[in-house]
Amino acid sequence: MLESKLVEIIKGAEPFYIEGSDAGCLLLHGFTGTPKEMRPLGEYLAARGIAVLAPLIEGHGTSPAHLAKTRWHDWWRSAAESLKNLQNRCGGKKIFAAGLSMGALQTLHLGTHRPDLTGIISLAAPVFVRHWKLTVFLPLLRNVLLHKIYRYDKALGNDLKDPEALKEHLFYSKIPTECMPSLVDYMAHVREDLAEITIPILIIHSRHDHTVHPENANVIYNAVSSQDKEIVYVDNSYHVVTLDYDKEFVFDKIYQFIKKHADSKADSRQ
Repeated sequence: MLESKLVEIIKGAEPFYIEGSDAGCLLLHGFTGTPKEMRPLGEYLAARGIAVLAPLIEGHGTSPAHLAKTRWHDWWRSAAESLKNLQNRCGGKKIFAAGLSMGALQTLHLGTHRPDLTGIISLAAPVFVRHWKLTVFLPLLRNVLLHKIYRYDKALGNDLKDPEALKEHLFYSKIPTECMPSLVDYMAHVREDLAEITIPILIIHSRHDHTVHPENANVIYNAVSSQDKEIVYVDNSYHVVTLDYDKEFVFDKIYQFIKKHADSKADSRQ
């Protein structure tokens, strides 16, 4: 396993934990992003009594070259170990997981493997792609020779409507093509298992997301087996809904979801 702690972490990309008294929520950042994009949500929840842990996913917050050496099993291991860490910190409190983009994909994956979670929140999760470079050239991207010729693609983390938020957003300026096929494989793997999700789920997506097509939200909603599920669309944001114009609305929806299930007498983990 490649450890992010063995390489220098970019200033501002550090993981964070904030104590809380009522419940716990794991916050997972997106592909090429960092925990910084989850910090405003984390501070919002922590101010309302929710403990939050936002880990730095393997290969992130360091360099694109480091990310190029990782695959989805490395990203998944980071998420699963971080959930265990949060559960140990929170004791018997009810635990939730929320993620943005690939972090949401990881959250869905946790939902299939960790039914002891009280609920999950998916923010702009990708379970299929319509990116022409991935769909048309994916077989070629698997070729080692092409990796050496076309090693990096343009960044995807700049899909923010709010220009001020974009100035402060921390993400890689380029994407290593070597690990992109693994991301697509991860989407397919999670999509095939969506029906195994039975715990409460909140799905949030922007109608104007230029990175992950909004139809992904419907695919997820229709596929999961959860009896308690809700889908919410926002209209004044692009992809990074935790930082964009609708963030306060998004934060409140997430908090209300957590509060509802954390306060419920029926423990969904039983």
